[in-house]
Amino acid sequence: MSLCVLAGGKTIVLAAAAFTLSWTHSVEKIRWTEHWRVTPAGLVVDMGRVEGSGAGMDPPEGSVFRDDGWEYRPKVPPLPKLVLAASGATVGGWSLCVESRPCLTLGAKEGPPISIEPCHEKTE
Repeated sequence: MSLCVLAGGKTIVLAAAAFTLSWTHSVEKIRWTEHWRVTPAGLVVDMGRVEGSGAGMDPPEGSVFRDDGWEYRPKVPPLPKLVLAASGATVGGWSLCVESRPCLTLGAKEGPPISIEPCHEKTE
C-alpha cells in the first residue's frame, strides 16, 4: 500500500503499510502518539498513547498506564482519510513516521489543512 500526504498544494507518496503520527498538545505540552495501518478499507488506528492528561484531553476509557504513559486501543472504523489542522499552535507540528524513512514534520506553521489517506491507483 501507499500513503498519500497532501500538504501545501503538494502530494507526497510514501510506500507504507503502517505509520506513526505524533504531536505535542498545544496547551498542556503533553505528547500524543498513534499507530496506524494503511488498508484497502482505509486508515485503521491500532493503538494510541498519551503521556499525561489535562485540559479536556483525558486518556480514553479502558486505557492502561504503562512506561510513563496511557495506552489505549481506539474503537473506530477504518477512516477514508485524516485531516490535520495546521494552526501553527501545535508545538513543532505533527510528526509522521514511516519505517526506514526520516520522519516528516507537518503543519508546524499555520496553513491549510493536511490530508493523509491511502493512495488509490487510477484504473483506465
